[in-house]
Formats: sequence, C-alpha cells, structure tokens
Amino acid sequence: MAASASAPPTTRSLKRIVAASLIGTTIEWYDFFLYGSAAALVFPKLFFPESDPLVGTLLSFLTYAVGFAARPLGALVFGHYGDRLGRKKLLVLSLLLMGAATFAIGLLPTHATVGVAAPILLTVPRLVQGFALGGEWGGAVLLVSEHGDAKRRGFWASWPQTGAPAGQLLATGVLSALTALLSDSAFGAWGWRIPFLLSGVLVIVGLWIRLSVDESPVFKAALAQAEARKGAAAAAEKMPLVAVLRHHWRDVLIAMGARMAENISYYVITAFILVYATTAAELSKQTALNAVLVASAIHFAVIPVWGALSDRFGRKPVYLIGAVGVGLWMFPFFALIDSRSFGSLLLAVTVGLIFHGAMYAPQAAFFSEMFATRMRYSGASIGAQFSSVAAGAPAPLIATALLENYHSSTMISLYVIAAALITVLAVVCAKETRHRDLENIETAPERDASAAVAADARTA
Repeated sequence: MAASASAPPTTRSLKRIVAASLIGTTIEWYDFFLYGSAAALVFPKLFFPESDPLVGTLLSFLTYAVGFAARPLGALVFGHYGDRLGRKKLLVLSLLLMGAATFAIGLLPTHATVGVAAPILLTVPRLVQGFALGGEWGGAVLLVSEHGDAKRRGFWASWPQTGAPAGQLLATGVLSALTALLSDSAFGAWGWRIPFLLSGVLVIVGLWIRLSVDESPVFKAALAQAEARKGAAAAAEKMPLVAVLRHHWRDVLIAMGARMAENISYYVITAFILVYATTAAELSKQTALNAVLVASAIHFAVIPVWGALSDRFGRKPVYLIGAVGVGLWMFPFFALIDSRSFGSLLLAVTVGLIFHGAMYAPQAAFFSEMFATRMRYSGASIGAQFSSVAAGAPAPLIATALLENYHSSTMISLYVIAAALITVLAVVCAKETRHRDLENIETAPERDASAAVAADARTA
C-alpha cells in the first residue's frame, strides 16, 4: 500500500470534521424528509383537494418523487466539481441550495389561492432539493472518510449517516409538536409553513460550522500529484465521470444494487408508514408521528454501532445482516401495525430501522473505499444517487398504489423483499473493502485478498 501522504488527524480535529459533516447532513435531510412527511399528511388537502384522499396522496407522493429525479444530476455536477475543486466548496453550495428551496416551499400559495398552478409551483423547489441532496451525500461522507483513522473508518464515516435519522427526528419532532399544539384547521391554514421556514435559521448555523473545517488531506495530496503530472507534460487528466465509467463501472453497479433494499425499505418504513398507519390501520397522525420519532432516535443511536462492527468484521457481513433482516421483517412489520396499538407500531418501525442501519452505517466507508481519490466523489455519488431514482423515488408511490389496488400489505411486503434480494446479490458480488488505502489515487486496489491478509497479520 502507499504510504500516508499526510499526518493523521488528531481526535479533536476529526471530531470537529465529523460534527461539521453531521450537522450539515442533518439540516439537508431535515429539509428532504420534512417534504416527505408533509406529502403524506398535509399536501394532499392543500395542493390536491379535488382528488379522492388516497389519489391525492398518490399525486402528492408524485411531487415527492420528482426530487429524486434531480438527484442523479446533482451527483454528476457536484461529483465532477467536487473531484476537481474539492469537497468543502461543494458542500457549502449544496447546503445553501437546499435551505433556499425548503424556505421557498414555506412561502408557496396553495390550491385555494392559485388553483392548479399550486402543485406546479411545488415541484420547482422540490427539484432544487433533489439536486442539492444528490451532491451533498458524497461530499459529506468523503470529507470524514478521507480525514479519518483508517482502522476506524467505518465508525467515523457512519456519523454523517446519522444525519438521516437526525433529520428525520428533527422534521418529525417539529411536525409532531405543531400537530399537538395546533388545531387541524390552524395547522392546515398556516402551521404547516413553520417547519419549512425554520430551515432558513438552520442553514445559517450549518454554514457557520461547515465553513470552519479544512479540505480533505487525501484530496489535496491527489490534486497536487495531478498538477505535477500536468507540469511534467503528461497526458491530460480525464474527466472524473469518464474515469469512473472506465475503471469503476462494476463498482457503480454494485453500489446501485446495494442501495435498493436500503433506500426502498427506509421510505416505506418512514414515509409510507404515515399513510398506512392513518388509513389502513386507522391510527391518528399524532400516533404515527410519535412512533417514527422514537424509532428515529434509536436509529440514530445504532448507526455508529453498526459502523464500528463493520470495522471489526467487514463491510459486507454487516451490510448483509441488514438486507436479509429487512426482507424477513416485512410481513411481521405490517402485521404489527395492523394490531392498531402504539406499542406494536413502535416495535415494527424500530426493528425495521435497526436492520436498515446495518446497511446504512457501513455504506459510507464501503462506497468510499470502492473508488480512487480523483474520481471518488463522482463514483460514490453516481452509485448512490442513480439508484435512488429506481429505489427511494417511487417507493412511497408504489407502496400507496399497491395498497390502493390490493387493499392489503402483502404486495408491499413482497416489493421490499424483492429489493432485499437484489441488494444481497450485489453485496455478495462485491469485494471486501475495509483494508483499502484511500490514498491510492489511480484505480482501486486489485490485490484486496493479499492486502487483507497482510493487514490482519499486522494487527494479530
């Protein structure tokens, strides 16, 4: 392996970098998940009032899916410039875009004011949200992965991943508090705008923290070597996207397959559940929101644990536990919700999110370790975000349509199980990556087996 080109960061500086990535991702996921919760609970009446309630929910989730359609474009643009200019600059830009789009949603007129123009206006900031999030994830996890301690990379890189449950926790908590404090009429008239407008304050805090961290030392070393090659009249460096497709096309496909169960299960468990619990199970909005709220807190706590386990046992075994577990849990998941008690609902969501965490926690290190430094932002982002178009984007929409057509959760369970099988196949086909050296700037190491043996011998 290549020798380290830079001194390892101190624990204090690494914690500051982790905190900056975590707070930024929390704010961005808050913005993104807030829309998903609102799409399930209030947008059908505000933007599609002339439709049947379940059809209105379908239309609302259609605008939700639009945000995912923009994520691959964000991955391409942010990945390209993130590999050329650095991780930090692009992370600042993504946070600004996400915050501005979410704040704008809080100012939008509803169907009662502008008629059919309202849902059209709703899709514009949603597209910006998707574009920004498509570029956010790769940069945030790389900033930590490339700063971090190689032996504990899975643990440290899992912390930006906790931004998802933290954002879900924050979004659900704000909505839950407002629905508890306000009447249904007040919440529908103006209360729903408050969580979106709050994003403006959160973005200011996130920018202040994110601007305080340094660029990734691994990226700076790779950039310096690339400049040296240019100065030596070497051949022009290929665009990151071209290099990814040439050297890492297999890794991109594996990353896309690995995300299928993780992405689909998450949006079924946290977004569609608000529809299923309040319609099929006839539970109150407050009950459903409280269950997601408590389960998200537990999800937040278990992600670093799974990340640490991936450092000890490998990325693949931990990821497979999550994929198999979430597939096996789907039938019990809906059976528990159908019992119509808060305790059963909470158990269903909590266990589902614990299995999801086993996939989501090692994902940051796993995907980072698949790609070389000068194409890592592009490769990780493309693999993660292109799959979201087929996975997370239509998941609540498909689940709602299946419920509408079959009036049963059976087909929804089979849908998630099919995604789990795809993920198991993808992860089985992947190489174990936990011993890879992120400072390799050409192509991903091909001698994974020998490297793993050597590393294990040194630590034995």
